[in-house]
Amino acid sequence: MYLGIDWSQAKHDACFLTDTGSIAAQLTFAHHPDGFAKLDALRRQLGIPLDVCCVGLETAHSLLIDWLWTRGYTHLFVIPPNAVKSARQRYRQTGARTDQYDAFVIADMLRTDQARLQPWYPDSPITQSIRAKVSLLLHLSQETTRTSNRLRAVLARYYPAALAVFRDLASPVALQFIQAFPTPQLAAHLSRADFAAFVRAHHYRQSEQVLTKAYLRLQQAYPPATAGTIDAYCDEAVLLAEVLLALVQRRRTQLQALQVLFQQHPDAPIFASLPGAGDLLAPALLSKFGDDRRRFPTPSSVQCIAGTCPVTEASGKQRVIKFRKACDREFRLIAQQWARASLVKSTWANDYWSRLRPNCTSDSHAYRCLANRWLAIVWKLWQTHQPYDETYHLRQRLLRSQGAV
Repeated sequence: MYLGIDWSQAKHDACFLTDTGSIAAQLTFAHHPDGFAKLDALRRQLGIPLDVCCVGLETAHSLLIDWLWTRGYTHLFVIPPNAVKSARQRYRQTGARTDQYDAFVIADMLRTDQARLQPWYPDSPITQSIRAKVSLLLHLSQETTRTSNRLRAVLARYYPAALAVFRDLASPVALQFIQAFPTPQLAAHLSRADFAAFVRAHHYRQSEQVLTKAYLRLQQAYPPATAGTIDAYCDEAVLLAEVLLALVQRRRTQLQALQVLFQQHPDAPIFASLPGAGDLLAPALLSKFGDDRRRFPTPSSVQCIAGTCPVTEASGKQRVIKFRKACDREFRLIAQQWARASLVKSTWANDYWSRLRPNCTSDSHAYRCLANRWLAIVWKLWQTHQPYDETYHLRQRLLRSQGAV
């Protein structure tokens, strides 16, 4: 028996389909424990054992799939929404659709295409925690950049000296300086000794020469702002500095917590060995691969979901290669950032980049191509439970090139 569920926030639609394609039952139930129990009661009423009930949903990020797994529904399949959208044309030529109809389409896809679908298995609690931490850190990074850009624009309008004194606007000492001296007049009255005492009190560990240069940048002549402009923007600058400082501090503590979790994972040695992965990208890659080795049976399966390989459309003499849009965009961002970071740590990656970049349309394109190569390597390491060894990889590349000659 095949059970298709069209998921939404408040309610769900379910369709039970027999192996001959006929509808056994349909149900709409609430996103509530009573609604979940109603679905299970209908299954029992139909006399369907759990071990022969295949369930298809469009998302794994739902309490419903957790409930199904804990109740013994072990034949779970997560079907991409785009695949469901394309499959609607099998049954109707018009665009008409309902939630019940989508539940039927999902169930019938399970019946006809199950051999091409990967079963879903939950990751371990530690992997789920790592994935949640990585997602939070990426969000904090985006918010930090957004808030920093806003603060930079505000300071440029009325207080350019605050932008020049420290090299990094998002550093704690720069943000604390803005809160303590939110106007150009307050900063102008600072002596060299007072400035040094302030930055030392906020743990700015730089040489006296660096402090002197920072103080001189603060005292330089900048275009003056009117009193009205200063009054209009100084409160916002202080507020943005407070928000940005909180974001920076939270990100730092969350990154430390992520490292503690990462070191406890059995696959940590594999991803920690990757050149340039660092404290964030190594756990991020681990969270995207997960625990289930069956999820990615081939290197291309992980490359496709990461969006690093293009889409090829070929018909007759025509062959078009397109950018892959249907993918895990967060995974693609992580893979490209790692490819860029690997250039300073890996000899072969740097050499490959140098040969590849002139033939690519942009740096992003080249990073994506390099990430595609890297993901194939990581997939092999992940499947064999082996850490990365640059020396061994270079030796294998040399042997393959000699064999080709």
